[in-house]
Amino acid sequence: MPTLTIPGGSLHYELRGTGPLLLISQSGEGDAGRTADLVGHLADSRTVITYDRRGLGRSTIPDTTVSVREHADDVHHLLAHLTDEPVAMLGQSLGASIGLHLAAEHPGQIGLLIAHEPVSPWLLPEPGRARHRAELAAIRDLYLATDLPTALKEVTRVLGITPGGDVEPGLTAFPMTAEREAAFDFFIRHDFQAVIDDPGPDDACRVPVVSAAGERTPATVFDRQCADRLAALTGVPLAVFPGGHNGNLSHPRAYAARLREVLAAPLIASTP
Repeated sequence: MPTLTIPGGSLHYELRGTGPLLLISQSGEGDAGRTADLVGHLADSRTVITYDRRGLGRSTIPDTTVSVREHADDVHHLLAHLTDEPVAMLGQSLGASIGLHLAAEHPGQIGLLIAHEPVSPWLLPEPGRARHRAELAAIRDLYLATDLPTALKEVTRVLGITPGGDVEPGLTAFPMTAEREAAFDFFIRHDFQAVIDDPGPDDACRVPVVSAAGERTPATVFDRQCADRLAALTGVPLAVFPGGHNGNLSHPRAYAARLREVLAAPLIASTP
């Protein structure tokens, strides 16, 4: 499997399919294989790039927090290694936050960013910004004081994730292995802190951005509020996708069909 040397470590990545490049930046504990079902429905028309975010799986696992900007810089090096042309990017949750930094700081590498429910409190006005940073801090503290199952219950509540229920048949199983527990540990211990500390990009975004949200994600949770706020800031209507916060995992076939529509549609800004 290909591995790229990056400043401070290495990044594992995978390529699958044929056609224009599409980078998927997954969130949570998701590594390059977590979106295998979704990629399977896209590979006939897209060359899909997935990777293990630094801190997960086969990439370098540091013992300190990696900032969202540093995660974006890792993707910058990955894309510079693979192509000289701008690519389409689908960012999921933290992956969407990474995409917003990448689009602002390395605009020549991204032709279109689809940002699905970015966990970016900096998008929100106060007092919501501080409130949602406090929510994430409370989950991190809970995890450090108790255990992973207890913390995951709060993660699903705060992000509006509905576990189980209505999912497509034949999904790949991802049991809670020791490797997955270790990935969750880095995610909650370090990536939560990165999101809390993230001030947002220094530069204005000069890349077309489509904000997206799952049809089942409650309007009251902060990731949906971030998606709504991003849509308002860009002037591009919110793209609604099947499923909820993790619709790319629970409804990969329908999600892929909707993604194809968004990739093919012209961006039409809303009237101010």
